[in-house]
Amino acid sequence: MLCSYLFYIFEQVSIIFMKERNINGFERYISVLKREAVDFLPRTPILMQYAAEYISSDYAAFASDYRVLVKANLQCAKEFGIDQVSCISDPYRETHGFGSEVEYMKNAPPRSTHPLEYSKDLSALQKPDPLTSERMLDRIKAVKEYKTAAYGKYSILGWIEGPAAEAADLRGVTTFLMDLMDDDTFASVLMDLCVCTGIEFARAQVLAGADTIGIGDAIASQIDPYTYEKLIQPMEKKLIKAVQDMGAYVKLHICGDITHLLPGIADLGVDILDVDHMVSLSHVREVVGKRVVITGNLDPVSMVQKGTPSQIRNALLNAYKETGNPYMVNAGCEIPSGTPVENLRALCEPVVYLP
Repeated sequence: MLCSYLFYIFEQVSIIFMKERNINGFERYISVLKREAVDFLPRTPILMQYAAEYISSDYAAFASDYRVLVKANLQCAKEFGIDQVSCISDPYRETHGFGSEVEYMKNAPPRSTHPLEYSKDLSALQKPDPLTSERMLDRIKAVKEYKTAAYGKYSILGWIEGPAAEAADLRGVTTFLMDLMDDDTFASVLMDLCVCTGIEFARAQVLAGADTIGIGDAIASQIDPYTYEKLIQPMEKKLIKAVQDMGAYVKLHICGDITHLLPGIADLGVDILDVDHMVSLSHVREVVGKRVVITGNLDPVSMVQKGTPSQIRNALLNAYKETGNPYMVNAGCEIPSGTPVENLRALCEPVVYLP
C-alpha cells in the first residue's frame, strides 16, 4: 500500500513538473543520456508483434513494410506515452543483404536461411548495400518516415545486428558456436565482415535521422567469458566506437543472463545497456558504473504480460531503486503479444526522476 501511495504522489508531482517544463519524449531521453534531471524516467519498451497487432495488423506486414512498422510504433508512442520509436523488427535485415532467403510469418518473426551454413567461402556472400538491399533499405525508409513525422518529438532508435549475432545468422547458431571453438580465425574474419556491414548500415540510419543505434548481440550471452573477451568483445567495441564517432548514441541489447560478461561489457563504452530479467540490476550498476544508462529488467512474460498493473508499478519502482540513475523504463526484452493494454499502460505510467 505504501509503495502504491508513493507512486501516486510521484506521478502527480512529475505531471506538474512536466507541464511546467513542457518537456517532450526526445528531450527527456536525451537529457537522461546527458545526466541531466528530468520530470520522469524515459519509457523505451521494445515493441514488435505487439505494436503490429495493436493497429490490427500482423507481424508479416510489420517486418516487410516500413509504413506499417512506423504507424504501429507512432500509435503506441502516442497512446501509451512512450518516448522512443524504434526500427527493430527482426534480426535478418543484414542477413538478407548477404543473400539469405526470408519468409514472412503472420504471427511470428520472419524465418531466414543461413547463406554460410555449409560453407566458409565468404566470396559466396552478396555484398550488402544499405541503400539498395531491399530489407536494409526498408529500415532506412522507416527512419526517414519517423524523421518526417516526429523528429525532435521522440527519440528515433535505429538497429543493427552485433558481430556474433550476425555471424550466427549467416552460419546458423550451432555451426557458429563450433567455429568459435574449432576455427576462431575464421570466426574472427566473419565477425569483422559483419562489423563492417553493421557500420555502413548504422551510418545510413544515422544520416536518415536516427539519434541512437541499437545493437542486438543475443547469442553472446551463451558464450563463456574468455571467448567473449578474446573474440567478440573487441568486435563489439570497434562497432560501438564507429557508431559513436558518427554522433549517435549506442544501446546494447543482449538477451539472457549476461552476468558473466559484465566485466567485458563494462569496457565497451556503450551508452545504454538493456538488462534481462535474470540479471541483478544492482550488480550491473556496480560493474558498469554510473556512466552507463541501464534499462530493464522486468520479466516480459511473468510480470509484464501476466502480472497486474499494481505489481508492474511496484516492480518498476523497485527496479529503479535498485539501479539508481541513469535509468530508463523497459522490460527485460520485447513486450509479448497478448499483453493486456492496462499492463503496458502501467509500465509506461510516469515514474518521477529522483536526483
